[in-house]
Amino acid sequence: MIYPITVYGHPVLRKETKEIEKEYPNLEQLIEDMFKTMYNAEGVGLAAPQVGLPIRLFVMDLSVLADKEPKYDGFKKTFINPVIIEKSKETASLEEGCLSIPGVNESVARPVKIKVRYFDDKFEACEDEFNDYIARVIQHECDHLEGKLFTDHISPIRRQMNRGKLNGMLKGKVNCRYNVKTA
Repeated sequence: MIYPITVYGHPVLRKETKEIEKEYPNLEQLIEDMFKTMYNAEGVGLAAPQVGLPIRLFVMDLSVLADKEPKYDGFKKTFINPVIIEKSKETASLEEGCLSIPGVNESVARPVKIKVRYFDDKFEACEDEFNDYIARVIQHECDHLEGKLFTDHISPIRRQMNRGKLNGMLKGKVNCRYNVKTA
């Protein structure tokens, strides 16, 4: 199943999410459907709130970037109940976008290295360090689980410059090639 993606203004995007248990109903199918939804929208990460579910789960697959960066070949992961337990002091700025905020891209400064505690798709406990672009995607998706959006990290002037697009989304005016669900 391919879910519609919730867009800016939908209340679920601002909710803090709840942890889930191994027995969460149809978890395996949900993970599979989230990957399908992400691929359909040509994304590299997708958090459960983006498909309308206020739970601590996200998927990511950077394989599409392997042509330019071979280390991403086969990098496909599921993060259940993730918690970032360490962040480097060093940060880097890079342009980000979001399937829930189509048409808006802005530079965001984030730590370049993180350590994350989470459960994988088999619900096995993991603790791993990630850096560079992988760390950025994880932080972006973890923000979704905290009710935050990447636009919360940009300067007020940049937010103001995007106000027209954001207000349009609040009114249900969304232009993208995948199905969406507005507020």
